[in-house]
Amino acid sequence: MLFCAPLRSNSYQSLPPAEPETRDQKLETLSPTARRAYAELLKLKVSTCRQLLASEPTTAPGTLLVADCADFVELIVSQDASRYDATLAAHDARLAALEKQPASALRNYAQAEISLHQALAQIGFHHEVRGAWNLRRTAGLMQAVATRYPAFVPARKTLGLCQFGVGSLPEGYHWFLRLLGLRGSVEEGLRNLGQAATQPNDFQTESQILLALIRESYYKQGTESLALANRLAREQPDNLLFSYLVVSLNKRQHHGDEALAAYRARPTGPAYYPLGFVHHLAGDLLLYKGEYAASLAENQQFLREYRGDYYRKDAAFKLYLAAWLGGAPAATCERYRQQINLAGPLTIEEDIYAQRFYHDAQPLNAILTRARLQTDGGYYVQALSTLQQFRPSAATPVRDQLEAPYRRARVWQGLGRLDSARADYLRTLRRSAALGEPAYYFAPQAALQLGYLAQAAGQRAAAKAYFERAVAYPKHEYKNSTDQKAKLALRQL
Repeated sequence: MLFCAPLRSNSYQSLPPAEPETRDQKLETLSPTARRAYAELLKLKVSTCRQLLASEPTTAPGTLLVADCADFVELIVSQDASRYDATLAAHDARLAALEKQPASALRNYAQAEISLHQALAQIGFHHEVRGAWNLRRTAGLMQAVATRYPAFVPARKTLGLCQFGVGSLPEGYHWFLRLLGLRGSVEEGLRNLGQAATQPNDFQTESQILLALIRESYYKQGTESLALANRLAREQPDNLLFSYLVVSLNKRQHHGDEALAAYRARPTGPAYYPLGFVHHLAGDLLLYKGEYAASLAENQQFLREYRGDYYRKDAAFKLYLAAWLGGAPAATCERYRQQINLAGPLTIEEDIYAQRFYHDAQPLNAILTRARLQTDGGYYVQALSTLQQFRPSAATPVRDQLEAPYRRARVWQGLGRLDSARADYLRTLRRSAALGEPAYYFAPQAALQLGYLAQAAGQRAAAKAYFERAVAYPKHEYKNSTDQKAKLALRQL
């Protein structure tokens, strides 16, 4: 499924040795009804999906696979820990049912895919060691499916995703991967995903989306990814997932107005599974635009609807920013600030950043903060005007001394003024070095952006030096994602 999938250690036996492929193996697909059910699931119409499956043979591999995708979507979208045990038990029951079916491309693929759902659920709900071991088995199982049934294209999707995911992990995880015996290949993963995205199969659309998200996140190919999301949303205006992708990708590409328009035009109603996280995205978008009361309302709705642990600290931080920048009483701002420190995992970088803000005794600079938000929304002219109000002095804190040129560089880059952007990124690096390389993300990110600019200009040696410099910075707020992006860029050189 688009949101991904794993397995428990005793769920099934190893696959039999490879055998020659037959014509039947090439043509094996979901039944027409299971295919329709899966299409409804991609719209996030989970109940409709289950209603369609009710008329299908309960032990058919396609039925079991799509039913498992529905459970997995509910768990991942809701992040509701109360669903976790029942969902894993259902995974096991379906794997046991598949064991009783004769081997086939679809049967074996369903086993591996359900196993992936299980492993990802375990990792996502803080059972990382068990999930990692199951992920190891899943990768082997999917490799066996691809080897035994080379014409069964869906296996390329999941195998490619596993290969890319393992191959792109930051260096700090490599010891654990070696312990597990996991090997990944970014290039092989992209090739396999590409096959599944370009060749007709039941999961082609899912493969296209996964590949587009990887290209946008790691390879600066946001325009192509956004074009795909827009096309899919136009073709299926009743598809909430596709609408969500348009919102998310526009936000990531700093198209604030377009993202807000897509959010407001998204399909709604009782037929759709509640997508609480979209309100967090809307809260950010309204914060960028300076609509602070509306931003507060969206993040409050997110916290009411969302059942997960992740992004709660980030949401509390955004509530604080909206209240503070909107001129709320000091007691209100402090209440939101204290909410950041409530119990919760420090796993995702947004929550880590929020927690670091909570513990940092130095208050934020209102001008730089407003400029950052305007830049994130793509409001570059307004951000430049805001930055012109910043007047550094001898008493200006170190963080603000570094942030100011970095923010200007981001604005220049957004406006297409690349020479000015380079100058301010370089100014950020020089100032960071003069200040003893304090552990803020501004210099590492400046090095990463300079690498991208040099790469785009065909300056391979300079790009290599900047990407390596980005990786060399020690601990900072966004080290994992910065290192991942820099190392993947180095592979392209």
